[in-house]
Amino acid sequence: MKNFMILMSLIFSLNTLARTQVVMETNFGNIEIELYDKKSPKTVENFLKYTDSKFYDGTIFHRVIDNFMIQGGGFTPSLERKKTLDPIVNEASNKIGNETGTIAMARTPNPNSATSQFFINVRNNSNLNYAGPGQEGYAVFGRVIKGMSVVNRIKKVRTMSNGNMRNLPSENVVIKKVYRKATKS
Repeated sequence: MKNFMILMSLIFSLNTLARTQVVMETNFGNIEIELYDKKSPKTVENFLKYTDSKFYDGTIFHRVIDNFMIQGGGFTPSLERKKTLDPIVNEASNKIGNETGTIAMARTPNPNSATSQFFINVRNNSNLNYAGPGQEGYAVFGRVIKGMSVVNRIKKVRTMSNGNMRNLPSENVVIKKVYRKATKS
């Protein structure tokens, strides 16, 4: 009985440590992302609302800068901006660094303006980290756990300008769909 209780306690502990994972299918391949549910709860909840409603399906990576980041989650292939939910509170004070392979929320100069757009860091971008008032940073809410080779292919695409959009891929980099990865029970 004692061993059974220890085993059950261990199983419960492992389940509570499990983080939500999503799969991002692109025309370049799949990217799997583990979300930081505990450290960035509001940001993860926001990202999952968009994911579960299929908002990201058929959007593009519209801003690609090699040696910086790849950004998506707000525009269709015809460059139509998608209607978003209300902005969320910036959780960059969670002190998770904008390191290679992490995913963070994009925003305007207003720290609490993030809606649907996100970016994946393709290098360590410590200049985007929270450093106190006046340097609110960009909220990291997960990391790529599989498919970094896909991210690295995307960061190398040829880009152009189109109206107000800079660093727009010359050929669409499409996010076909984003969905929660099934968990084993």
